[in-house]
Amino acid sequence: MKTTNPSGRGFTETGLNRMRGVLERHVESGSIPGLVALVSRGGETHAIALGTMRHDGGAPMARDTIFRMASTSKIVTAAPVMALLDECKLHLDDTVDKWLPELANPRVLKRPDGPLDETVPARRPITVRDLLTSTFGLGVDLTLMGTPGQTAIFEKGLYDAPGLEMPEPDEWMRRLGTIPLSYQPGERWQYHVSNEVLGVLVARVSGQPFETFLRDRILDPLGMKDTGFYVPEAKIHRLPPAYIPDPQTGAFHVWDEGAGGRYSKPPQFHAAGGGLLSTVEDYHAYLQMLLNGGRHGNERILSRPAVELMTTNRLTPEQQAHREVLAKNNVHLSHGQGQQGGWGFGMAVRTYRADYASVGQFGWDGGTGTAAYADPAKQLSGVVLTQVGMSTSASAHLIHDFWTTAYQAIED
Repeated sequence: MKTTNPSGRGFTETGLNRMRGVLERHVESGSIPGLVALVSRGGETHAIALGTMRHDGGAPMARDTIFRMASTSKIVTAAPVMALLDECKLHLDDTVDKWLPELANPRVLKRPDGPLDETVPARRPITVRDLLTSTFGLGVDLTLMGTPGQTAIFEKGLYDAPGLEMPEPDEWMRRLGTIPLSYQPGERWQYHVSNEVLGVLVARVSGQPFETFLRDRILDPLGMKDTGFYVPEAKIHRLPPAYIPDPQTGAFHVWDEGAGGRYSKPPQFHAAGGGLLSTVEDYHAYLQMLLNGGRHGNERILSRPAVELMTTNRLTPEQQAHREVLAKNNVHLSHGQGQQGGWGFGMAVRTYRADYASVGQFGWDGGTGTAAYADPAKQLSGVVLTQVGMSTSASAHLIHDFWTTAYQAIED
């Protein structure tokens, strides 16, 4: 366990030792080849690197190992939108037609599971708020899998998944605009697609590629030097392979290698919904900025109200109802992920006490075996990263145990 700035005010030694022991058990079980974890509280930061980069050995995990963040990207890529809101270059209830004409005059399916040619006009235009809250009417929806609308999202290459490469942003938006919405704008929370649209929106409003604006306004000021949408050749040795374990046998299958893999070169599409790569140190810097109300040292990255909007529940009871039902009906698969209750801008927000975490905890998980959350009530932040996808419960159990041990290690 490596420690920086120890103050003796954050964690108990007994609790940290228990955390290490629990994480070691996951690696020793053979289900998780390696991991890097970091917890921070009261100026006291501890990092753990365990296991190896590959399932069959090789280089050990290190504090600066780079991971595919998957949906944990969302908590970072929402920040550039907030920067534009701070400057009044965007407003929450602006309609997006001006910048995203592909979404002008949307059509809505008569039935969410119905054929694509049976539609009605949307009751109103799509707004920036709809995109930020994932309620613009279209998204990945487990309750609609196999229906024409959901099938179209995947067939048209709109989802960043293993084996698929999304087209450049203008073509991506053109394809998106051909799919009717599943629900009326603002009616229901649905996952993921809105985050990708936000990346295109930022690029068009700012006149810069999304990654350029993200780097200039968020990543570079925070010193997030290892975060981006691809890994340069000089750093590629720090990126382990990504595994999708066989759901029946647990056998490790590589879906992406480091060198020569999909993240070894700049992508056509900067996937704000799940395309970032990063390290525990970089995400720690970002979470600390949010806990500090938008400040990093003497520099203000976002206004305090912007951070408060991002990190508190923004869903109405009607919008939240669908998200809660979806989470609870999949508890046997999610092992706790997605059951926080609320959703802010780009992240989950805990609205009820269901486990060790406090009400108000915010953050999110990634399907590649990543998690990053902060808890204002406890002034706690944590990041745990693996290279094991969630096709089995191994990484979900690891993430759950990491948070349990992080909270039990707190020195009150």
